Amino acid sequence: MKSGPLILEAIDLHAAGEPGRVIVGGLPDIPGASMFDKKLFMEEHLDWIRRLMLREPRGYPALCCNALVPATHPDADAGFVIMEHREYPPMSGSNTLCVATALIESAMVPVSEPETRLVLEAPAGLVAVQASVERGKATAVTFRNVPAVALHLDRAIQVPELGEVVVDVAYGGMMYVIADADRLGVDLVPGNGARIARVGELIKQAAREQIEAVHPSDPRIRGITIAQLAGKSHSPGTDGRNAVVVPTGDVRLDDPATWTGCLDRSPCGTGTCARMAALHARGLLGVGDTFVHEGILGTRFTGTVEGEAQVGDRVGIVPSITGTAWITGRSRFSLDPSDPFPQGFTVGDLWGAGSPSGS
Repeated sequence: MKSGPLILEAIDLHAAGEPGRVIVGGLPDIPGASMFDKKLFMEEHLDWIRRLMLREPRGYPALCCNALVPATHPDADAGFVIMEHREYPPMSGSNTLCVATALIESAMVPVSEPETRLVLEAPAGLVAVQASVERGKATAVTFRNVPAVALHLDRAIQVPELGEVVVDVAYGGMMYVIADADRLGVDLVPGNGARIARVGELIKQAAREQIEAVHPSDPRIRGITIAQLAGKSHSPGTDGRNAVVVPTGDVRLDDPATWTGCLDRSPCGTGTCARMAALHARGLLGVGDTFVHEGILGTRFTGTVEGEAQVGDRVGIVPSITGTAWITGRSRFSLDPSDPFPQGFTVGDLWGAGSPSGS
């Protein structure tokens, strides 16, 4: 880790309620021939940045962070590496909205009104962005995601406390296990957040142990890392509601105190893409169809099936997501060499008993 004084400049935003931090200055060199290589380098050599920015006292359980870096692909305007509390995802929808909004509203890319187009390079691949811009504000951002694909439909797994649960597994930029909230008797409302998080983490861990999940065309992407409880719409004009559970600690099935996580505050972009891929695989969503998804707060993302795509030996979809992000602050984060917590800390009251301790 860096030994001298450290200053990181960042823009904080939220996309439909989900907080996303974008580091725009102060990062060390991050080598790599591709954005996926840069992701791997950060995981192995620069993980202290993720810990510093996401843990207390600079972070909190629901926060995500992005390292804004030069693109490696000639067609991309900028690149970004996504950091969450337990992983470096290949792709994230809410973070893409935050990165695009930060770039546009800070004029770090050429901006035109009423529409600005750019290409971002995520670890999963190139993401085309089309933003409606009014008086310098990105009022709506649409991104064309990497292909999404269903891997397993209607798989029965055994879950502690819940018994047999039927799930789907789909890739939408992250590898999701998807369970029906209504079948589980779980109401997807904010006041039920602790119950949702516990159920989601139980299902995710059980699915990880019982279902092999490997991306059909990129074996580097493997293993279920996140859970989604999918339910019926709560509001007119929407097609469904979801709650995505983001892990904050290490779940151990033999220790109930570790069954914790926190909820994505948004409808989750990659989660929406994964759910759309499963619906498409069932013949319930076709090319050109839209899927208006609401999250736990009632905020909405609109997904569209732009086309089909061959993903290895499977037929998936090319999805797009439309949403809005808002800047909430601009910060210069510092780390004094004498700080006793150079990689932040976690405490079990917020982070769960399975969380890593202070460092």
